[in-house]
Amino acid sequence: MTPRHDHLSESIRLAMEQYFQDLDGEQPCAIYDMVLARVEKPLLEVVLDYAGGNQTRAADLLGLNRNTLRKKMKMYQML
Repeated sequence: MTPRHDHLSESIRLAMEQYFQDLDGEQPCAIYDMVLARVEKPLLEVVLDYAGGNQTRAADLLGLNRNTLRKKMKMYQML
């Protein structure tokens, strides 16, 4: 892993640790879906910006089919 990947992993780790601290005894649920929803939209936004708005290129960078990217963009109201 490169240092940038380590930084991303560490950022997620710290954010999740803070999330559990902030629960203050509350029982969490559907953590996986919650994290994906919080991470996926900004990921798509940044990659699309990096690709200059080119959805085909962004899909390639993400390792997704273009139709899957468009489906996700619709889900997050990015279209």
